[in-house]
Amino acid sequence: MMKSVVACCLLIMLFSSSCLKNKSDNTCTFNSCAFVAPVSEIQQVEDFLTANNITATKHCSGMYYIILEPGNGQSPEVCDGVGVTYVGRLTNGQTFDEATSPVNFSLNSLIGGWQLGIPLIKTGGKIRLYIPPSLGYGSQQSGSIPANSILIFDIDLIAVY
Repeated sequence: MMKSVVACCLLIMLFSSSCLKNKSDNTCTFNSCAFVAPVSEIQQVEDFLTANNITATKHCSGMYYIILEPGNGQSPEVCDGVGVTYVGRLTNGQTFDEATSPVNFSLNSLIGGWQLGIPLIKTGGKIRLYIPPSLGYGSQQSGSIPANSILIFDIDLIAVY
């Protein structure tokens, strides 16, 4: 249990510390491949995609995604705030979370899969993410989400601020 808590804390520190504002030009830098999901988790996502005849693009982190609409506005950086609507599901189809009206988040405060996936689209865009456990909630249960769950999110990027 203690190892899981420490690992979770290290993941949070990795993602939040990799968001660095450049004081000279006010840009944000982030190494999107600083953390790669374990091979076993990537294989679980690939097995799910294959079993369900889903074609998705593999991100260097091991997450998979489908850009449903690229959008035409601004692409967020990990230090930005975003306004989104979304649906979160498990691989069994169960919806565990949903926002049908826009909600605002600081992107760097969200799970790794969102930090990596949302910047792949622009304002007005839509993306589907297939997130391995270590880029989601890992080995910790979170509400109705069981530990070690692959997460599927459909996200509409409404605003970047």
